[in-house]
Amino acid sequence: MNALKLMLVDDHEVVRMGLRMLLEQAPDVTIAAEAGSGDEAIRLCSLHQPDVVIMDIRMPPGGSGIDACRTIVERWPKTQVIMLTSFANDELIADAIQAGAVGYVLKQGGTGELVRALDAVRQGAALLDPGVTRRVLAMMRQQGENKPDPFKELTERELDVLRLLAEGKSNAEIAQALVLSDKTVRNHISVILDKLHVSNRVEAATYAVEHDIRNYRSSKQ
Repeated sequence: MNALKLMLVDDHEVVRMGLRMLLEQAPDVTIAAEAGSGDEAIRLCSLHQPDVVIMDIRMPPGGSGIDACRTIVERWPKTQVIMLTSFANDELIADAIQAGAVGYVLKQGGTGELVRALDAVRQGAALLDPGVTRRVLAMMRQQGENKPDPFKELTERELDVLRLLAEGKSNAEIAQALVLSDKTVRNHISVILDKLHVSNRVEAATYAVEHDIRNYRSSKQ
């Protein structure tokens, strides 16, 4: 297994040092770069093209974490962004997800939460921190596009894929559960994102949970 190439982004050098010390102990991980602002993160991402960027959601002028996340995801789609935050600020987390972050981890969660996040990203799974997910769902409900039947465009097979995606399953796990190829699962997810008018699998999973995908599926049988 190839080592996961990381970039650490935080405006506090001591935080970056702490993250480096902790993550260098994790298996199959290498720290490719560090940045102190969103703008620097974008520049270094161009040079190093890391697999994963672990980025502070709050940074002073010089490129916010959310703006940098949006730019990185647009320019380097294979690079995954995990947001790191000290506070469960519902608006910021919802904005981060909409900007393309694959997930978020509370800083107080410690090394175990970060390693779990990296494992989830490696497996292609969405990362939804249980401590803040419910509040983010409520926030996105308030912001959001309350559709009378948000899954009406999906086929039964797409509903099956979305249900497993909402459970945090990776593409490989979805393929195994539904006896599909990885390519077919990727194609289904692409169609699901388009039909639900969301930009990434985290948003799709969030909306699926919000609209109770399990009960919706059973009512169509």
